[in-house]
Amino acid sequence: MLRDTFDRAAERYDRARPRYPRRLVDELARVTGLGPDSRVLEIAPGTGQLTVPLAEFGCRLTAVELGPSTAAVARRNLSAFPRVEVEVADFERWRPPDEPFDLAVIATAYHWLDPRTRVAKAARTLRPGGTFAVVTTHHVAGGTQDFFDRMQRCYERWDPATPPGLRSPTEDETATDTGEFEHSAHFEDVTVWRGAREITYTTDEYLDVLLTYSGHIAMDEPSRRGLLACLRELMETRHGGRVTKRYLHELITATRTGA
Repeated sequence: MLRDTFDRAAERYDRARPRYPRRLVDELARVTGLGPDSRVLEIAPGTGQLTVPLAEFGCRLTAVELGPSTAAVARRNLSAFPRVEVEVADFERWRPPDEPFDLAVIATAYHWLDPRTRVAKAARTLRPGGTFAVVTTHHVAGGTQDFFDRMQRCYERWDPATPPGLRSPTEDETATDTGEFEHSAHFEDVTVWRGAREITYTTDEYLDVLLTYSGHIAMDEPSRRGLLACLRELMETRHGGRVTKRYLHELITATRTGA
């Protein structure tokens, strides 16, 4: 499965993947009243991109990570926080403790969970009145848009699965469907916070972050090498070895009902 590929690139993932914006973390803390008395579950924490800023609030935090190598890096990053525990497990088969959590959060990984069971499984981890938070990351139009338009030619050449003429969606065209929370008997009071940001990468930095995405990791070696060479040439010859990428984050929160 593609979701299993990330463990092959744990150190690169830790080095290259952006951390989450502080205003998103602060909004999550505000909505949930996050503090030392909070019991928090993080699902699929990766190497701790969100876990570390959550741990800084002093909460008791259990992180359930599928990949053992990824979990090992997360433990290293969280070594200064004795109230944080990183477990290696598949969340969909993981048995929650008897004491429910105040907050369950998953960042940029919700799409990997089984849509038939994920809402109910998350609900089972929470006390009534607890919060389920889903953080999404979308790649949207903006930044050095000429590069992102032109780079599709590289993908069309080296990855036959690439749809022809693919273009970055605008922020207005990008929104997560929250119906599965709104129509669930387990949750109420669904809210969505949205915030965009831009990150500037050198050529090496951008290619590094690409190699943390499952599709790129799973490519056969000749195709991956050809794609990266094509992108490198485009960045170096047309954009001076530096491009800016625009991301849109959503913070979706829902309150656990007593049902």
